[in-house]
Amino acid sequence: MRIDKNQIQDINDNELTQHKENFDFLANSLSKNGVNVDAIVTRLTDFQVAIPSWALGAGGTRFGRFSYGGEPSTLEEKINDIGIIHSLTQTAGAISLHIPWDIPKDYQAIKELASSHDIAFDAVNSNTFQDQKNAKESYKYGSLSNISKAVRDQAIQHNNDVVKIGEKLGSKSITVWLADGSCFPGQNNFQTALQNTQDSLKEIHNHLPNDWKMFIEYKPYEPNFYSTVIQDWGTSFMLANECGEKAFSLVDLGHHLPNTNIEQIVSTLMLKGKLGGFHFNDSKYGDDDITVGSIKPYALFLIFNELVYGMENNKNNPDLAWMIDASHNVKDPLEDLMQSLEAIQEAYAKALLVDQKLLKAAQLDNDVVKCQEIIQNAYRTDVRPLIQQARLQSGGALNPIATYRILNVRENLIQKRGLNTIATGL
Repeated sequence: MRIDKNQIQDINDNELTQHKENFDFLANSLSKNGVNVDAIVTRLTDFQVAIPSWALGAGGTRFGRFSYGGEPSTLEEKINDIGIIHSLTQTAGAISLHIPWDIPKDYQAIKELASSHDIAFDAVNSNTFQDQKNAKESYKYGSLSNISKAVRDQAIQHNNDVVKIGEKLGSKSITVWLADGSCFPGQNNFQTALQNTQDSLKEIHNHLPNDWKMFIEYKPYEPNFYSTVIQDWGTSFMLANECGEKAFSLVDLGHHLPNTNIEQIVSTLMLKGKLGGFHFNDSKYGDDDITVGSIKPYALFLIFNELVYGMENNKNNPDLAWMIDASHNVKDPLEDLMQSLEAIQEAYAKALLVDQKLLKAAQLDNDVVKCQEIIQNAYRTDVRPLIQQARLQSGGALNPIATYRILNVRENLIQKRGLNTIATGL
């Protein structure tokens, strides 16, 4: 299913008068305070977030999954679904593949299909947390950290194969997340596991094309609950430094212990030029993988405040890769992803409103109250008219979810694909 721009425009026409009033009021107010509104709208227009191929079907827990109907059962259908999201939001201009869940059968056809939706290929993701069909070795006791050289070699080769797949699609980066760790004290030797991981990552890094990056993800626990080999940002940062200039840390918002100061982590990594990318989601208890901004919107804003500062001041840090990594078991996945995109754009827009020069002056004066006021005044601003204006100028929907429902997108997908299709890779 494709959404025609005329369909979006017809629905937008019914809301244009109200949007213009809201936008003009906000724009005038911000302009009086010295804010370059056009510049912010432009940055919002340019900001693109990758959608992972595994997030387009119903997610699940250890206890089951509940299909929403009309799930995409092929890579082609997944790209088409991202095309729907992108046509409505104009913010989902990339797809991130997980291998071997989504290996293209016809690379040229897949590239042409993605291009027709104005979608690029973001980082490819390797999978050594599951045993693959017909694999000679098992990852039950780890992959890149395994005590067996044969297992490590298999995992290294898999990552190298994933890079080759990414090259054919035009991707420029690979994300490595390991489930490696231990469930019980004494099960592993910590130093041996870390050394094996470092040596394995170095091999993968040395096989990367010159214009590629490797993102090293971290996670404090799960599926191993006593120890995880790459358990925190410091270990990821250390490994990235050991690997070389093409290796960077990747921050997943759900991969932290409760109340971790993620914005400080972001700031430190950018200062050192080693923040490679972001996986967006939200959580209440752990790695909940729920809708971005649904639980901790202020924390998301504070993170973006550091990201905006870093993008302006840490030129040694590369352009960042942005991706949503969430799971949807009780929502329409496409609606959930659009809610996440909106929350990301809101946090970004609010961070762009922070007067960094004024904040710096207040910091130098140790004016703690003024520092808080500057930050919170930006956060309390309703920036939705700016986001709507960015979408409008790009041909998107003023209200993506409302438009999605008016056009009966899910009903059309169910009619075409059926109620019982199951998306791969979940």
